[in-house]
Amino acid sequence: MKRRVSYKEAGVDIDAGDAFVLRIKGLVESTFRAEVHGELGGFSGAVSLPLEGMKRPLLVSSTDGVGTKLKIAFKMDRHDTVGIDLVAMCVNDLVVTGARPLFFLDYLSMGKLDSDKAFQIVQGIAKGCQEAECSLIGGETAEMPGFYGEGEYDLAGFAVGLVDEDRAIDSSRVKSGDRIIGIASNGLHSNGFSLVRRVVFDLLKLGVDDWVDELENYLGEELLKPTRIYVRPIMDLARGFPISAIAHITGGGISGNLSRVIPPGLGGIVDKGSWEVPMIFRFLEKRGKIAEEEMWRTFNNGIGMALIVRPADADAIMKRAQELGEQSFLIGKIVQGEVVEIR
Repeated sequence: MKRRVSYKEAGVDIDAGDAFVLRIKGLVESTFRAEVHGELGGFSGAVSLPLEGMKRPLLVSSTDGVGTKLKIAFKMDRHDTVGIDLVAMCVNDLVVTGARPLFFLDYLSMGKLDSDKAFQIVQGIAKGCQEAECSLIGGETAEMPGFYGEGEYDLAGFAVGLVDEDRAIDSSRVKSGDRIIGIASNGLHSNGFSLVRRVVFDLLKLGVDDWVDELENYLGEELLKPTRIYVRPIMDLARGFPISAIAHITGGGISGNLSRVIPPGLGGIVDKGSWEVPMIFRFLEKRGKIAEEEMWRTFNNGIGMALIVRPADADAIMKRAQELGEQSFLIGKIVQGEVVEIR
């Protein structure tokens, strides 16, 4: 009798996948807002649009991943924070338009489904969605044998939000003389980790369990700090004040991301002495011998969001940000020109 080959023998366990969906059902449904229809497990997710009071509703979407920060999670075998990073990188891009995140979808791919590890990942995603006040309505968990290294996986996320066109934030209102307010980051967020890993592991020969005096922390704990989610403070500020534009400071640094929301004919000047750059960035620059220009175009250097506002509103916005528990700094202004300079 000929030996029969099965999908499970080839590396994909359908029963384990079905069991995993049941295991995360409670986590996922804990994020559901009133707009969600149906339950987890169907072929798609359905969300009704809360359009009351809107004249011209706009759907806004974003997608992103966690990048090579995942390599830190692999080294530490800790997977409960990268899901927060995943949500943050998507919803922070979304909220700069003034859109309120409505729902989130994730894609998790592993060589072989590790239910415990995957559960930790989804725990993080659910926590991020709760913080962003959006519903995790579905996703995809894929087994791809032979595609990843042992114990490795990849993540992608997709967010959709809603804003009335009359309240949408874009670059059209930016004017010369506007002020730039920086909202603090809590560290590296999820950018520049290929360079970070090159410095700390290859050049400095450090391990994730090593204590770093300058950081007053274990290296892995510092590197795995999850990206801040800015949905609540940004939505609050957008409701209370006229904001000309907002930039999420990710790869490309402050100048690169501000340039994306400043219209042609205008530029910006950012005073790099207007806030204290967190120690993790100073550590990497000094110990890794990274050029200052490279630091500014790779990392957020302590600024997670940059708001462009009218001069008359700057003090009130910073006061409100402080009331919301956010550190904010007046970091620059919009000028005539075509570039954003860091001085």
